[in-house]
Amino acid sequence: MSNHTHLKEFILVGFPENMQICVLYFAVLLLIYILTVLGNSFLICTVILSPKLHTPMYFFLCNLSFLDLCYSSSSVPKILIDVLSKKRRISFLGCMVQMNTGLFFGSIECLLLAVMAYDRYMAICFPLYYTNVMNHNICWNITGIMWLGGFFISVVPTISKPLIFCTKNKLNHFACEILALLELACGNLAFYKITIFVVSIFTILAPLVFIVVTYVLIIISIMKIQSIEGRSKAFSTCASHLFVVFMFYGTSMTMYLGQTNYFSFSLKYISLIYGVITPVLNPLIYSLRNNEVKEGFQKTLRKFSL
Repeated sequence: MSNHTHLKEFILVGFPENMQICVLYFAVLLLIYILTVLGNSFLICTVILSPKLHTPMYFFLCNLSFLDLCYSSSSVPKILIDVLSKKRRISFLGCMVQMNTGLFFGSIECLLLAVMAYDRYMAICFPLYYTNVMNHNICWNITGIMWLGGFFISVVPTISKPLIFCTKNKLNHFACEILALLELACGNLAFYKITIFVVSIFTILAPLVFIVVTYVLIIISIMKIQSIEGRSKAFSTCASHLFVVFMFYGTSMTMYLGQTNYFSFSLKYISLIYGVITPVLNPLIYSLRNNEVKEGFQKTLRKFSL
């Protein structure tokens, strides 16, 4: 007779026990989530409604904002409900859906940031060929490949060989993170740990190395620009992208390429950085450091106010 039990739900025990701290968590998370939704929604509307921003750079930025909306919404609303609740539970199906959507959107964002780096590389290093290489059709094809790639490298492995759980159902996290779920799974977990490591190499480490090499070439090219204004504009555009890159990939590497033998207490807070903080920072960074976005944003506000 099998020792495996089909769990109906998980109990989330990663929240603080002090209710006053939970109320503070709720207020901060709610504010961040509202800013995430508003900031990314306005950025998407600004790009769509401003013909001047219909370029590959802003096309991918629009994709990034949409991904951030989806990524944040896959976990934060449930966290907001649970943080003030005494019954911090999630159904087995709901947990699996949350885990897979998080992996899906997270892996696509890893690939997208690399594509955005390549877009900047072509625009700055090969401006004469840029419009031919990064045309409308190619941008849509790249986007389609990213979404399909994100599905096959993140969701397919977990669906093809689902985790098996026995009797433990107390999850030490705010949400259903795969590393935290491995702590509750039973049986031989070598396949899952190897899969996580290999997938992380392709979705985190490889894109990060590609971005670093790309930006070294970009910086070399920028230093050759004679115009101080042009050099400053190029550096400003790249600096905002690099800030997002190091925050997102740095925390992701700590989670998935660090210690995977056990899920430490601090890792659940690190996961909040790339799952909650990064999505709210992206529209702020790109809008505050980019005059074209600010102008388009102001025009969009005027259209909505009429």
